[in-house]
This record gives sequence, structure tokens and C-alpha cells, in this order.
Amino acid sequence: MPRAQLTVLDKLDKAKTQGYHFLAIVIAGMGFFTDAYDLFSISLVAKLLGRLYYTDLTYKNPGTLPPNVSAAVTGVALCGTLAGQLFFGWLGDRLGRKSVYGFTLILMVICSLASGLSLGRQPKGVIATLCFFRFWLGFGVGGDYPLSATIMSEYANKKTRGSFIAAVFAMQGFGILFAALVSLLVSAAFKARYKAPSYKENRAGSTVPEADYVWRIILMFGSIPAALTYYWRMRMPETARYTALIARNTKQAASDMSKVLQEEIVEDLDKVETDVVGADQWGLFSPQFAKRHGLHLLATTSTWFFLDIAFYSQNLFQKDIFSKVGWIPPAATMNAIEEVFRISRAQTYIALCGTVPGYWFTVAFIDIIGRFWIQLMGFFFMTVFMLALAVPYHHWTNNHTGFVVMYGLTFFFANFGPNSTTFIVPAEVFPARLRSTCHGISAACGKAGAIVGAFGFLYAAQGSPPDRGYKKGIGLRNSLFVLAVSNFLGMFMSLFVPEAKGKSLEEVAKENMDDGEEETRV
Repeated sequence: MPRAQLTVLDKLDKAKTQGYHFLAIVIAGMGFFTDAYDLFSISLVAKLLGRLYYTDLTYKNPGTLPPNVSAAVTGVALCGTLAGQLFFGWLGDRLGRKSVYGFTLILMVICSLASGLSLGRQPKGVIATLCFFRFWLGFGVGGDYPLSATIMSEYANKKTRGSFIAAVFAMQGFGILFAALVSLLVSAAFKARYKAPSYKENRAGSTVPEADYVWRIILMFGSIPAALTYYWRMRMPETARYTALIARNTKQAASDMSKVLQEEIVEDLDKVETDVVGADQWGLFSPQFAKRHGLHLLATTSTWFFLDIAFYSQNLFQKDIFSKVGWIPPAATMNAIEEVFRISRAQTYIALCGTVPGYWFTVAFIDIIGRFWIQLMGFFFMTVFMLALAVPYHHWTNNHTGFVVMYGLTFFFANFGPNSTTFIVPAEVFPARLRSTCHGISAACGKAGAIVGAFGFLYAAQGSPPDRGYKKGIGLRNSLFVLAVSNFLGMFMSLFVPEAKGKSLEEVAKENMDDGEEETRV
């Protein structure tokens, strides 16, 4: 017989959608808003950094970041994020979700502000400072992944849990859009105030000294939304599932949730120690975990890995892709601030038309269609559209609008697909005492894929002739084929992802089953 469910958890599973659900979405979601802003804003200012610190006036084109510097600036935050996901994921299961939730936010605020500072004005000092603080910024961002997902999943009711977790993650789309808009407004203001010729017309005059403030303002602006939500994060009570199932304080869990649900919850304390959900104590490396969840962990880690190879390659190097297909004019025909403006405008279009709508389609349909089918569909269409870009690639170089539309559709189906579901599923399918840890492991594998994409795409996409300082790679067209293969592999591994629609967390994670019971595939 299945084990009995605790009254407090049963109340949460069956609770009607209330104000505290939406408050939790905003509190957790603003963290993701900031995460996306911090991670993706660097792509908006990378070319400006090259012009400011690496321009050689004897060369016909503006300065660009050298290969090793570009890789470091782009990838160092991802390395920090990977480390933070593993560390804070583990810590969230040891100390509690809430107790480390505020620390990650403080780290993000401090390091976001510090990213706009530098030791001196020489390239080495500026880049070293930027990379140092962006690593620790990424470390804080990494902690937000498992903690936000776990907190939202444990607060939600089982009927709309998928939509609530998806709504938290959908704030990432607004963060990407907000980064582009801030960059657009800042660059527009500086462009209007400080007139400058193009690099072709006047090499030295095309980069005004005030342009150095542009990238600093854009990066530092990410501290504001994080700081605004700190107070509310500290007011959130610990989740009932952590308090009751891990801390083993059912009385406190009932008391906390009585205030949240605004109804009296009375728990039968006599049965808590023996015959209720959460009585298991086996760990991550036990045979029991391997038997029940080994395949699930393989599925959540591998699908996230393959997704992020493509997703981060596309996001971080949009500026390069748009330049190669001619949607953004050649760098020499613009001044430094105008180039930031053009890149920001292009990314704003993509975010508005493809990125943001995709997230909210997932919010609307995930508890109707289910996690499994949305993820499978998303990977399928990402593969199709990537091939549709790669096969007739030379046609798209003369049809810029068509390329951008197709490119935007890959973002739409990434977000109405695996970019959302790979975040949601690990927060549902693992037992409470390992939920944050397993989500952190899954997310870290995703960031490993992002690092592969960020570093690999930078070099692989180099065509003939390559950008200054780079060696010839396989070219953009062949790189798109590689991303299509990555999407296909993600689609295949999605076949092993369990469906959690309409089930309680304990039912999905099989915490309501004894080890000896015959298990059926979810």
C-alpha cells in the first residue's frame, strides 16, 4: 500500500490558486530576471570592449577582443554558474531552501555592481577585474537555479505546478529583453549626446572616451532588480516539504503553512515517524536511488546539456551571426556606440518576437499538454529550423529578414520547449531530501553544455577569412549543422523524461512507495 501523505502536504497539493502563489512567482522570478540580465548582457557590450581596449589604428577594421580574452569574458560567468549550481544545490538540501536563498541574491548584487569597476584603465586590469567579478556573479546566479525551482515546486499545488515553475523561469525572457532595452536606451542616449564619425571616416575619433561608461552602466544596472527583491525573499517561510520531510519538524511545517494558506492545519503527529511519505533515508549514491531515479537523472542532465550547447551559442553570439549574414552593417561603417545600439536593437527584436512569447506559451500549455510532449516537440522544431537555416545558408545571406525570422523561431521553440521543461522536470521528479541537489546537478550539466557552446562556437564558426586573431574553423553553416545534431540528441534523450502532470511531488518521486513494491514506469 502507498504510504500516507502528510496533511500539510496534501493541503498544499489541493490548495486553490491564491495570492501567495503569485507572490512566490514574483519573488523567485525576479531572481531569474536578474540571472538572465547578468548572463546575457555581456554579449551586448563585448564588441565595445574590443573597440575600447584592443583597437589598432593601423588596421582597417575596429578592434575586437582577442580569442582568449573573448572566450574568458563570455565564458567565465558560465563557469561560475556551474560551480554555484552544484554547491548551492547541495547546500539547499542540507541547510534549507530559504537559509541560502538570500545569500545568492546578495552575491549577485555586489558582483553585478563590481563588474562595472576596474583596476586601472589598461586592458589587462579591466579584463581581469571584469572576469573575476563575473565568475562570482555567475556563482550567485548558479545558486538561484536549484533554489528557485525547488521552492516554487514545493509551494505550488499539483494542478498548476508546471505553470507556476514555468512562470518563474519565464522571467528569464523578460531579463533578456530588459538587458537589450537597457543597452538600447543607454547607447541611444550616449549616441545622441556624443556625436562621432564611423571608423572608416576617422579611426581615432570613432570611439569617444565617454563610450567607456556605456558598458559599465549596462552591466551594473543588473544589480537593481536583485536588490529590490531581497526583503521579500527573507520574509518567505521555509517550504513545508523541507521542514516536514527533511528537518522532520511537521509541527512547524503545519504552523508555517497555516499562515500561508490562512486556514488551520492539524497534523497527526503519531504517524509521522513511521508510515508517512518521506520516511526513506537513502542517499544519492545508493542502489535505491540508482534503481528509482538513475535513468531520470541521466535524462535530466543529458537533455539540459544538449539544449544549452545550442541555446547559449545562439544567444551569446547573436551579434556575430547577424553581422555574418549582413543584418548588422560592417563594424567599420559605424562608430563604437552606434554598434552597441544596432546590436541591442537586433536582440530586442529577437527577444520580443521569439524569446519572450515562447516562455509564456509554456506557462499556458504545460499543465495541459504535459512536460514530456512540450520538450519533445521543442527539440524537434529546433532541429528542423536549425537545418532550415544551415541547408540553404547561402540563400539566407541574401535574405536577411527571412534568416532572422527562422532564427527567431528556433528561440520560440527552445522556450516553448526544452529550455523551460529542462528547468521544471528536475524540480519535480526527485525526492525532497535530494531535490535541490539533483536539480543543481542537472543545471550544472546544462552549463557544461553552455560552456562547450560558448567556447566551441566562438572558434568553430570562423569562416574564410577568419576574424582577426582566429584560425579558420568549420564556418557558420557547418556550425549550424552541429547545433542541429545537438538538438536531435536532446530530442532522443527526452524519451526517458518522466511525466509529472497532475501528480503530487511525492507520487512523481515515488516517495509514497516502499522499496519492495513493484514499480511501474511513470
